[in-house]
Amino acid sequence: QVQLVESGGGLVQPGGSLKLSCAASGFTFRSYVMSWYRQAPGKEREMVALIVSAGTTIYADSVKARFTVSRDNAKNTVYLQMNSLKPEDTAVYYCHTVVQGGNHWGQGTQVTVSS
Repeated sequence: QVQLVESGGGLVQPGGSLKLSCAASGFTFRSYVMSWYRQAPGKEREMVALIVSAGTTIYADSVKARFTVSRDNAKNTVYLQMNSLKPEDTAVYYCHTVVQGGNHWGQGTQVTVSS
């Protein structure tokens, strides 16, 4: 079955960087759109970045020019490089894909931006 496992979260100071990874299995990774979402306490889950199979990317306005999504189809892994982090980036970050009409989520990884 589809499995998504995120890693790389943690505590970082404002202005710092983190790189999240999402290891995927159970489907033909290279053929599917992969997305990163985040959910802050008391807020709805929001899309952060998306990458299609050919590599085209889309970003939320709030993270443009700071975050970069990429994928390694040989490793079945999608990444989110986060630079110039701000306290408002604090959230649980989730990896997401839609396979055969079903939504699939990872367990999430906590990112906390604080001094």
